[in-house]
Amino acid sequence: MPRGMGRGYGRPGYGFYPFGGMYGLIDLLFLVGILYFLFKLFVVAFPYALGLVALLILRSFLRPRFWGWGRPF
Repeated sequence: MPRGMGRGYGRPGYGFYPFGGMYGLIDLLFLVGILYFLFKLFVVAFPYALGLVALLILRSFLRPRFWGWGRPF
């Protein structure tokens, strides 16, 4: 028997169904909750990231430029 398949592998009616049954519904709810949380995190963090990029671009225009290889920051 291949490793990791569990004891019910190969018996009819006990196959591996990723979203079948009650535990599959709970898994699906967890996945939807995680995706919702990541979406909300992106919506909240996006303006701060955009402001940081704008400040870095403004800083690069205001700094004096030296010839040759310089440090990026």
